[in-house]
Amino acid sequence: MEEVCLNSEPVFDEGDEYDVEGDCTGVEHDDETGEPQLKKEPPSPTVGLEFSSFDEAYDFYNMYAKGQGFGIRVSNSWFRSKRKERYRAKLSCSSAGFKKKSEANNPRPETRTGCPAMIVIRLVDSKRWRIVEVELEHNHQVSPQIKRFYKSHKKMILAAKKAQPSPEPVTEVHTIKLYRTAVLDVGHDGYSNFNEGINPVDNSKHLELKEGDAHAVYNYFCRMKLTNPNFFYLFDLDDDGRLRNVFWADARSRAAYGYFCDTVAIDTTCLANKYEIPLISFVGVNHHGQSVLLGCGFLGHESVEYFVWILRAWLKCMLGRPPQVIITDQCKPLQSAVSEVFPNAHLCYCMWYIMQRVPEKLGGLKGYEAIKRQMNKAVYDSLKIAEFETSWADMIKQHRLGDNKWLQTLYEDRQMWAPVYLKDIFFAGMIPIRENEGLNAFFDGYVHKHTSFKEFVDKYDLALHRKHLKVAMADMESRNPSFELKTRCNFELQLSKVYTKEIFMRFQSEVEGMYSCFNTRQVNVNGPITTYIVKERVEVGGNEKEVKYYEVLYETTQVDIRCICSLFNYKGYLCRHALNVLNYNGVEEIPPRYILPRWSKDFKCRYLLDNNSSNFDVYNPTYLHKCALPIVEKGAQSQEHYKTALQELEELLNKFNNVVNDFV
Repeated sequence: MEEVCLNSEPVFDEGDEYDVEGDCTGVEHDDETGEPQLKKEPPSPTVGLEFSSFDEAYDFYNMYAKGQGFGIRVSNSWFRSKRKERYRAKLSCSSAGFKKKSEANNPRPETRTGCPAMIVIRLVDSKRWRIVEVELEHNHQVSPQIKRFYKSHKKMILAAKKAQPSPEPVTEVHTIKLYRTAVLDVGHDGYSNFNEGINPVDNSKHLELKEGDAHAVYNYFCRMKLTNPNFFYLFDLDDDGRLRNVFWADARSRAAYGYFCDTVAIDTTCLANKYEIPLISFVGVNHHGQSVLLGCGFLGHESVEYFVWILRAWLKCMLGRPPQVIITDQCKPLQSAVSEVFPNAHLCYCMWYIMQRVPEKLGGLKGYEAIKRQMNKAVYDSLKIAEFETSWADMIKQHRLGDNKWLQTLYEDRQMWAPVYLKDIFFAGMIPIRENEGLNAFFDGYVHKHTSFKEFVDKYDLALHRKHLKVAMADMESRNPSFELKTRCNFELQLSKVYTKEIFMRFQSEVEGMYSCFNTRQVNVNGPITTYIVKERVEVGGNEKEVKYYEVLYETTQVDIRCICSLFNYKGYLCRHALNVLNYNGVEEIPPRYILPRWSKDFKCRYLLDNNSSNFDVYNPTYLHKCALPIVEKGAQSQEHYKTALQELEELLNKFNNVVNDFV
């Protein structure tokens, strides 16, 4: 398929000028160099294009019509009755509709065909005119050769000649200023601002778009912005109009970031595996432990400058609120960009991605299975740094791997990916700490190596719809006041009333695991801090078990507890070893500091109450849906309830309609 650049489906910046000639040549000279420049062809009308006045919108469509070979007219206009101010208009092909029947003896023949071609423009913010509907197809033949015979074109040429101050026969040029809506960042207040805060990057690389890709992406963003006011997107174009980078986030993603911005993974799987689409995804974890999308982008080149642009676009979209922890793969340019844009965030490598590459990097070595077992032991079983260092050194020495460049790099970067070095960082369950744990990319199953831009745009909504459906189902399942209990432990009962179902089930496995722990004993006392050793029988392969020793620190005055396994920081809930020590000391309830609000059933509601919504002005359709569900359920209980609910909903809809009419 033919590769094209975005300027084959142009979008324009404020200040881009597109020339319309009368009976003149199509070449223009630069004022400074005198070199000839080809004139830019006027673009096709597209939903979302904006103009500074009605006249500019009319002239734009007239220019397009002249180039295609048809005339235009204003077929409908809407005015505000009090001020006689036009706020909406329909510009149609001159062949639209039909003339009224004439009673004359020799009526003129009918020249109109009822042509559907038209655009509808609307006044927004009392200062800009936006195209809101477009129909490009005609039901009659159009021909550029007869363009000067239409009235609308004659008016344009006459107006240009009248405005020409020089009596000499020079080229008539009519200019129109177009707003490049696709390159605007649309702020949380609903208004548009030009991309001034993000520095331009080197234009030697750009996205390789195939035929139809640019049109599909641009139209999707325009449609989303019209239907989803809080939709945010940025295009980065080079001087030749070619697309370098793209970033976008819908309203749900922006709302989700307000709730779950503590730990974020930047997924560059498509870049690492050389997919056709250079997709980069920002992913977090919601209160059900599910992956939640926090933004997407297309990257034109894997360089520090391009990554910096994407990260700054994302930060701008999220109102300048940086995450606390960022997880990436081992991409060095991305690492440098994260350090530049988020200097205070903890940057870590995703251990799962690293361990997934073990077969690729080490599979051909002699004794591969033994190497893999020793590496897994060092990574997953080390509780202390000394244990990791010893196990790693033994593996290298035993299998003579000292010259292996990949293992050398891993060891040099060990403090960024090995769990034993990351115990003081909160990960919200986003890194696996056990060998049998795994991760799935957010768009897994929707994107493959040869997925095109156009195909991805088509699948994007489907992927998000299914993800949102899973969230809604999890919300429904978590509405139970409590869940099935498997022990008589009060810790289990306590959190069954607080946590969402999925997080409670994960915590429940730790409560059950308390019974595999034994011989909890005190080994040291240092003021208010007491050190305990908890033994646990753990599986080490197949049906074999071994006893491991876990050190737990317990501070009695503040009821503060810390286990050497650090499950609380990794996953967000206490481990079986800490629970054993609390139980040993007669503590009947888990201290509030270890019950994280982010896992609560009502976390979103509590967040909105605890945080002024004006601080992060986004709407949350999922929460709105959740609040509406009890009304639906009550309304279905009886005919009287049904009528009452229906009547109230109709009144609410009428209020919405009145609000809309007030803005029209």
